[in-house]
Amino acid sequence: MRAVVQRVSRAHVAVQGEVTGRINRDIVVLLAVGSDDSASDADYLADKLIGLRIFEDDNGKMNLAVSDIRGEILVISQFTLYGDVRRGKRPSFDAAAPPQRARELYEYFVERIRATGVVCETGRFQETMQVELVNDGPVTILLDSAKTF
Repeated sequence: MRAVVQRVSRAHVAVQGEVTGRINRDIVVLLAVGSDDSASDADYLADKLIGLRIFEDDNGKMNLAVSDIRGEILVISQFTLYGDVRRGKRPSFDAAAPPQRARELYEYFVERIRATGVVCETGRFQETMQVELVNDGPVTILLDSAKTF
């Protein structure tokens, strides 16, 4: 699984004009499921995300996790994170999981976050979405369950 994690001052996602998720000073996660991913990949990324210390403490040091600030997470599926353009200019998505398997692991990931007590908003899987966010910092972190970066 791959994730682009952004600390935001506010964000929302809409489908056909209907807002499906909204957060304030929290985290937006763009999440992609790979063809070889399993529940253990989702567990790893969820645990990493919940403990990721990207919020500033009273001394201005990034030392607090989303749970420490009672923050929320907005998770948006984005299979294009597996787009491979090494052999041309049109992305290949062969490394992305098929839609049904991706949906299962996406939903499992969201439930793992919710099980920690952190509020988790979402977009809609396999829908065209409009995402608006204000990156705070900016702080953007890349996570990969295969630890390739």
